[in-house]
Amino acid sequence: MVKTLLLLFVLYALPAPAAVRTPVAPSYTAIRIDTREQRLELFWRDDQGQVFHRFDRLADWLAARGQRLMLAMNAGMFEPDFSPVGLFVADGREQAPLNLRDGKGNFYLKPNGVFALTATGPRIVASSEFAGIEDHVRLATQSGPLLLAHGMIHPGFNPASTSRHLRNGIGVDGPIVWFVVSDAPVTFHEFARYFRDELHCTDALYLDGNLSSLYDRAHGRDDQREPLGPIIGVVEPLPSAPVAPAAEHSTTPAGEAPAIHQE
Repeated sequence: MVKTLLLLFVLYALPAPAAVRTPVAPSYTAIRIDTREQRLELFWRDDQGQVFHRFDRLADWLAARGQRLMLAMNAGMFEPDFSPVGLFVADGREQAPLNLRDGKGNFYLKPNGVFALTATGPRIVASSEFAGIEDHVRLATQSGPLLLAHGMIHPGFNPASTSRHLRNGIGVDGPIVWFVVSDAPVTFHEFARYFRDELHCTDALYLDGNLSSLYDRAHGRDDQREPLGPIIGVVEPLPSAPVAPAAEHSTTPAGEAPAIHQE
């Protein structure tokens, strides 16, 4: 009896086994855009020089001009007055110059980079290499740091970092552009690996942190975390109004543009 009691005492005195915690893989919203079929645009201010700040205001402005905003995302860092920190080109016109200065903060974590849409397709290059682009540049936005350059993760990213934030970025794989927003806080290294290992991008650019926002008309998403500066979006013409049938034949309203593939 005494031995039995001692055995029970020892068993109850033993510490409970520690819970095994399996790391949860970060989750992302990634949207694939084919620049051969879908039209990318950059936005900052309206005709009166007012910053758009919000996706719904931009959508209303475009609708009044016969266009529909399908997708949008914040497109790079900005100053307190919402002007771009670095290069900003829209419709082939430079509205803010290339910034090659040194400084503090993520934008200046060199190498930083430029996303550009040229006559031959989308590209992401280091800011120091942008002047070497010979193609006509229709759109360009500068941000930093580069997440990937030629498939290599930024050398300043620490795989063991615990600095996690919401993040958004843009990646390129040939003619394909990826809009990506993290669904939960992630490190720079985790974010870069997602572009490389899951989306198979060769180049990717970080756009911003906790204000990271996405607009997806087809899925009813319209993030409104904070006022925005530059915005990148996918735009299509509004469908034509139905035309009354003529005496001999009837006409059909214009069809929808190709559907966006949501990953």
